Amino acid sequence: MNTVKLKSDLHSLIDKVENTTILNAIRAILSKEVNEEDFWNELPLNVQESVKRGMEQAKRGETRPHSEAMKKYEKWL
Repeated sequence: MNTVKLKSDLHSLIDKVENTTILNAIRAILSKEVNEEDFWNELPLNVQESVKRGMEQAKRGETRPHSEAMKKYEKWL
């Protein structure tokens, strides 16, 4: 089945659906596909910079084991 036919079939099926739960699920799936670029550009600049710093630290091996981090922060969890 080619893309045009598949899209046409999907349109027809969606037009017949009345269940909003199903329609919302389809919408979520299709929105994720269309917005595959992801949410990076929507993040505040300071958050982007913080993530980039963390990634660079990880590349340099400046990380700590999860168990060590959990010990440090367990009193707040």
